[in-house]
Formats: sequence, C-alpha cells, structure tokens
Amino acid sequence: MVGALTANMISPGQKIKTEFRLKVIQRDEVKEVTFNELLTRRTIVSVYMRNNTPGCDRQNDSLIAHAEKFTSAGFNLVALSRDTCGSHWKYAAKKKIGYILASDPEDLFARATDSIIEKSMYGRTFTGPARAAYVIDTDGTVLAVIEKVDTKDHAAQLRQVLANLKK
Repeated sequence: MVGALTANMISPGQKIKTEFRLKVIQRDEVKEVTFNELLTRRTIVSVYMRNNTPGCDRQNDSLIAHAEKFTSAGFNLVALSRDTCGSHWKYAAKKKIGYILASDPEDLFARATDSIIEKSMYGRTFTGPARAAYVIDTDGTVLAVIEKVDTKDHAAQLRQVLANLKK
C-alpha cells in the first residue's frame, strides 16, 4: 500500500475532539467508551490496518515487547484499527496483548486527527486511516505525531518521541 498523508493532518499543539465513541477490549472486557475516557493520563495511540497481517503483527509485536515500559513511564497504550472487537478479542488472546485494542470501523479517530489518506493496493484505490502514532495529553492536546510508523521497530520510534517530549 502507498499513500500520502493529508496536508491537514493534525499537528502537535492542536486539540482533537474526543467525544466520539469506540468499542474497546480492555483487560479481557469489551466496552463502549468515549475516546476521552481513554485519556486518564498521557496516551499513545498506535493506528494499524488489520489484525493478523504481517506489517501489523510486527507493529504490535514491537508494542507488546515494550508495553510495560510505556505504562511504567506514565502512558496509556491504545492500538486502534478497523477490526471488530471479536477480532480484537482473538488477536489479544493469541498475541497476549495487555494494552487496549480499539475498534474504529468508521474511522472516527482518523477523522478527528485529519489522517484519512488515499491508498492503493492491487490496482484499487481507496481511502483509510494513516498508519501513524500519536501521543495525546489528557485534555486531547496532541503532544507528538509519528506520521510514518516503522513496523519493525515501532517501540523505538515511540521511545525517541517520548524522550524528546521531556526535553
């Protein structure tokens, strides 16, 4: 897949509207929440395309390996895709994921962050959320954006961004 990010993608310092609702898998429980309910402390939102695909598995494997470090550093961790909660439930069990998996089939988060992009695969063009990551403060202010996720070492990208936030 290829795609250019929208010119209007949200930037650090801007606030997102956080009143949209999502279904999430959290601690082996499915629940519906408003996005702002996930912002109990600074939150990392990692957007990926689909469970059980090579790039997305690498992206989540990197998060799984370092999830405790992000939690210990005072961050919530949310991985978000269009997958259903049923798919997320199986994925979390298979991968032993302890962080929140959010189901966003209507691209509400991507709309809130102006990160809908045009993509193409197998000659077909369509739109969808950018594979990106965001660090968001409790009030919805975007602190940092990773516009191009390195699926192999996503956690290192996030650690670098978080280290830069402290400076």
